[in-house]
Amino acid sequence: MIRRPPRSTLSSSSAASDVYKRQVSTQSTGVQGHCIMDKPRYARVMKILGRTGSRGDITQVRVEFLDDNTRSIIRNVKGPVRDGDILTLLESEREARRLR
Repeated sequence: MIRRPPRSTLSSSSAASDVYKRQVSTQSTGVQGHCIMDKPRYARVMKILGRTGSRGDITQVRVEFLDDNTRSIIRNVKGPVRDGDILTLLESEREARRLR
């Protein structure tokens, strides 16, 4: 399914428009984009840092990669999560901003 940008963001500089362009270009060429990894990486939740989002429905967690125990990053998770849960990360380079 292709995500289309909302009608209010049809300008070429909008983030939603950029996502749409990336999906169309990767779908038409059959090659995955540079920001999506070939295979998912698994990470264990080490610590729950707090809640974020306008309604508090996003949980910010620190995760440690199962294949590289020396590396840990902060991610935002939607839905229920506990310490010790295993997350499947389709993209593992981006890190969430810290809560204030």
